[in-house]
Amino acid sequence: MQLSDSTYSEITTLCKQGDALVEAGDLDLGKQKYISALRLLPENHREWEAATWIYVAIGDVHYRLQNYDKAFKCFFNAVQCPKRLGNPYIHLRLGQLHYEQENFEKAADELTRAYMGAGIDIFMEDDPKYLEFLETNIEI
Repeated sequence: MQLSDSTYSEITTLCKQGDALVEAGDLDLGKQKYISALRLLPENHREWEAATWIYVAIGDVHYRLQNYDKAFKCFFNAVQCPKRLGNPYIHLRLGQLHYEQENFEKAADELTRAYMGAGIDIFMEDDPKYLEFLETNIEI
């Protein structure tokens, strides 16, 4: 299934605006742009590929705000959408969120998946504690 060109264009415009706002430090307004984009998807929005990256964007905002429960829900929703399996970035965030919730077994599993999919570079922009934790679980 594909979105209409006009709906897809509107969604991508809102997400680009959200990205710019988040990059400028206005996380709440950026999140509102992403939510507006999500609302443009037809019913059963989890069936649309766009929902995957919109949920990731919203989840990232919550992660940066240290709203780990909300971030986890967003990333959990993202894995219910198309093209999510094997996505190293989604596995990275899920691993980090499991770590923050002290669910270390699942954290190790998800962080390993991120490492296997993208290598060590995927860990370089975040707190080194996640890579240090992973190094206690697998040989890097």
